[in-house]
Parts: sequence; structure tokens; C-alpha cells
Amino acid sequence: MERDVAVLVVDDDESSREFEREALAMAGYQVRTAASGGEALAMLSGGAFDAVLLDVRMPGMDGLELLESYRGSGGRVPMIVLSAMAGSDDIVKAMRLGATDYLTKPVDPSDLLASMARAFGRQPALAPAAAPPRRQEVDEPPEERTFIAHSAAMLRVKRLVERIADTDVPVLLLGESGVGKEVIAREIHTRSRRHAKPFLKINCAALPSELLESELFGHEKGAFTGATAEKPGKFELAHQGTIFLDEIGEMDIRLQAKLLQVLQDEEFFRVGGKKSVRVDARVVCATNRDLEAEIRRASFREDLFYRLNVVTIRIPALRERREDIPPIFEHFVRKYRRKYNTPDEPLAPEVTRAIFEYDFAGNVRELENLVRRLVVLRDPEGVLRELKERTEAREMPAAVLGLPAQPPPPLSLPAPEVEELPLKEVSRRAAMLAERDAILAMLTKTAWNKRKAAARLQISYKALLYKIKECGIVDPRQLMSQPEKLVLP
Repeated sequence: MERDVAVLVVDDDESSREFEREALAMAGYQVRTAASGGEALAMLSGGAFDAVLLDVRMPGMDGLELLESYRGSGGRVPMIVLSAMAGSDDIVKAMRLGATDYLTKPVDPSDLLASMARAFGRQPALAPAAAPPRRQEVDEPPEERTFIAHSAAMLRVKRLVERIADTDVPVLLLGESGVGKEVIAREIHTRSRRHAKPFLKINCAALPSELLESELFGHEKGAFTGATAEKPGKFELAHQGTIFLDEIGEMDIRLQAKLLQVLQDEEFFRVGGKKSVRVDARVVCATNRDLEAEIRRASFREDLFYRLNVVTIRIPALRERREDIPPIFEHFVRKYRRKYNTPDEPLAPEVTRAIFEYDFAGNVRELENLVRRLVVLRDPEGVLRELKERTEAREMPAAVLGLPAQPPPPLSLPAPEVEELPLKEVSRRAAMLAERDAILAMLTKTAWNKRKAAARLQISYKALLYKIKECGIVDPRQLMSQPEKLVLP
């Protein structure tokens, strides 16, 4: 993590509270606990927390009362609520009061960490410490991952998957975040002769390079501080199966060399090991980056790229295959109605029409999260408002009296001749201009959600605020609310 993330765990049951604290602490979070709603409210008013894990049922001030009080006072920290029943009214009430997410008890550590990731709009990096309790070495397939292909573009992808599934060649999956690259990777594995063997996934962007090396290749006892026992890596566990390397473009250049060795020789050394380990695992990789551009920037090895690029499958964005939206929507509705025991009620035509016409910048992942909220809250009007607000936020820059989609407010920089400037000053200004363009592009992409933009730019929220001020970037929504500031030609 780029800094310590502070989480407050609120649970009156001591064993549950300690289990939740341990799971978060082992993932690198700084954790404090409270045994009651009143104690937690006092801690929230006097301390800085980045997220709260909150049990609903507690004596005295329960979780719902705490949530209502905290949100009513203007508190904006993500609140993840815990309930013993998936379909209970408590969850619906909590979401209406402003809960960020919800989990059912007993909490599974992987679900807890995934919920934390969603709260921050990213996958937090884990600290190089022991694994969370009950951690499974073999990745189990997520519930009901289904490859839905109705559009011509996805039918072409499906035919390609069928042709290459049993060939054992490396596969590179390309596409925007949330398009379903993992679903395609699992489909390749399921259709291959390795289908009875493990399918293991690892997110290369989620771990620091030192921990990623240990996760991939394992380590020997005493290889580093905390390595109290020998541990096999994902490659060993995926022997005769498939290993899926998500976000391969984020892998450190040093580790890329070791991965290349595995692809070429089918052997590697554990961290701290002196004996080579042979392995037979098919490699499927995915990225939303332009790897050829990364090669030009010397951040991705060209020889590794050509090793991985035997078969490349480009997965189109959801907005480019709108025929797939209705069947994917219906699939998620059925899935979450079963999961949360909600009634099978018909949805108003205006709701489905708005969803089918919406431009899902977050692709299938955004659609799934929207359906999840719709099923749990059973508030179609709220979903309609949310879709309208998201659309307006994305269109806002272009709507400001003809201003461009990414308005380029002028930097407060003098403009002398370049040759009169020291080289360091020229470099500084060029870097600032490049940073401004990158920040503007990301702010526009995230509808000016600064926390999401900071996470995707991989800088802290405070650093982003500083750079926005330094570069003279102005939120176009402020211009709309203060028309006197608009300067028209």
C-alpha cells in the first residue's frame, strides 16, 4: 500500500471481532476495534479512518443507528455492514442509509478483502505478511461465472476460444477493465483437456513485486523475514492445470525475466531456493494496457511479449456489443435474486430500457454492481436517478456552453523562449503539462470522482488534490454553478 489504510471494526461479538481484525491486519491494514456502536461513534468523531466494518445487530446503539447518525453528521467514510442473513431487511435499510457494501456472517476473508477493494475503487496491495485465515491455496471458480455471447463480436471470441482451448499455447487477453477477461480465461480452461486440474488466478497489480514473486514461485523456509515454513507457489499448485495472470502489464520488469524462464524452460527456482522446480502449467494472461507502448517505454520486455502473444483475444467493451446487455442483465438478476432470497418481481419497462441504453464505462462489472443494488434495494426509481446522474456527470464537460470534453484551463506559467530557460525548468514544465493531461483524462473517465481517479493514477488522494491545484485544473461542474466565471470568446 502507498500508505497505511486505517479500518475500524465494530462488532459486539469478541470472536467475530478478532477474526475480522486478524484478516484485515494480515492483508496490511491498520485496524482498530470497537465493541459497541457508542464506542465506535466516539472513535469516528475523534480519529481518522478510511473505512468501517460494521455489524448490524448489536445491543444499545446498533449498526443501523450508528450508520444513520454518522451519515447524518456528514461522515463520508465507506461503511461495510455485516448481517447474519443475506436477504434480511437490515441490508436493505443499511443500503438506504448509505452503506457502501454488505457481507453476510460468518465473513469469508476473500469476500472481506474484495469488499474493501470495491470500497476504495481498486484492489489494495497486500503487505508481505502471513495469509488471511482460512485462505485457500487452490482458487475455486466464482459462483456462476457464465460466458454469454449474443453479439457478433462475442460470438467471434467464442469461436476463437473453442479453436484454441485445447492447444496449450499461451493466450493474451486484451480489453478494458471489467469486460470479462477472467470469464474468458476460465472458459479456455473449462474447454481444455486440463479442465479437471486447477485453475488459479493471481492479480499482478494487487501485490508488491517481492510478495508477487513469492506467490507465483513459492519460497523456502527462512528465505525472508516471516518465511517460517516452505511454501509452494501458484505455478506449482497449477501443475497440469491453468494459471491466469491478470494485469500482466503491471508486473515488475525483474519478475518478467523469471516468468519468461518458466515459459521457455518450464522450470524455476523458489525464492531462496537452490533446486529448480519443473512445472507443466498453461499460462493465460490479461491486461488493459497497450503492451507495445509499454515496450517502447522499456517497462515491458519485448521477448516476453512475443512469448505471450502467440494467441491474442481482444474482448470488446460492453458499449460495443449492446446485444449482450439484456441477456447479461437477466443472468445477474436471476443470480442475485437467488442469492439474496428476493421475490421474482417484474421490472418496470422504463428501468430495463434505461439500463439497456446506458453507456457502461465500467463494462460488465459496472452492470453487475448496478443489478446487485437493484435486487437488494428493490428501488427502481433510485436506480433510474443513479443512471441519470452518472450520464449527466459524464456529459457535463461537453455541456458547458460548448467547452471541450476535457477543458484545458491555462497553467499559471510564464512563457519565455525555451532557450532562455535552464534545461531542468524545461523538463519540469513538460512533466507538469503531461501530468495535467493525464489527470484531466482520468478525472473525465471517472466522472470527476477524485478518489477513484487517485486510485487509478496510483497516487494518494492528497497528492492528487495538490496536483489539481498546482496544474490549475478546474472542475467544469463548478463553472456550471458559477456562470460568472465562464469567459466566452
